[in-house]
Amino acid sequence: MPAKHHSPVPRTPGAETVRPRSAETRPSGPPPTDGATAVGRIPVLDVRPVVQHGRRPAKAVTGETFMISATVFREGHDAVAADVVLRDPDGRPGPWTPMRELAPGTDRWGAEVTPDRPGRWTYWVEGWSDPVSTWRHHARIKVPAGIDTDLVLEEGARLYERAAAEVPEDGDREVVLAAAAALRDETRQAASRLAAALTPEVDAVLARYPLRELVTASEPLPL
Repeated sequence: MPAKHHSPVPRTPGAETVRPRSAETRPSGPPPTDGATAVGRIPVLDVRPVVQHGRRPAKAVTGETFMISATVFREGHDAVAADVVLRDPDGRPGPWTPMRELAPGTDRWGAEVTPDRPGRWTYWVEGWSDPVSTWRHHARIKVPAGIDTDLVLEEGARLYERAAAEVPEDGDREVVLAAAAALRDETRQAASRLAAALTPEVDAVLARYPLRELVTASEPLPL
């Protein structure tokens, strides 16, 4: 996934944001406190590797790829996601790397990262609510069953419009807007409208520019 460095944006302790940011455009500011755990609307717990509760840095060789993992979850059944942010020795956050659930149902997420030059780095994990994935799960159940079809499709169109607002004009924004329009196209069957919003092309854009809510960051750890 492409990523760039950005100037850091400071956060207040326990800060959460509901403004979605994309992989390439959102600034990832370092969390302000010490340690390896943040408990907010999206708890981020037990970030590893960690040495003496973060008092000493983990170590790696320049160019070495290693796993960062954390426990990330939320109450209820809405979807969650997570990413890792590296801050380089010059204090620039980025790139950020999406995490994957290491085993279904464990709430344990991980991603491999590679520091590309020597120096003192820091890293932290961000957990966030994923409203698009939550909607897709419900839509795949309700639309084929004919349950609240118009309401479900309109909800999806609004979510896609919100997501498109965070996609740069040269970042395939029109792909997401076209999906939103298809969801509202009453000349088509409901199943066809839904299918147009679940294409690989739409998936690829939303993977690069996810719609993130309730973002909670762990505290930074030294590397």
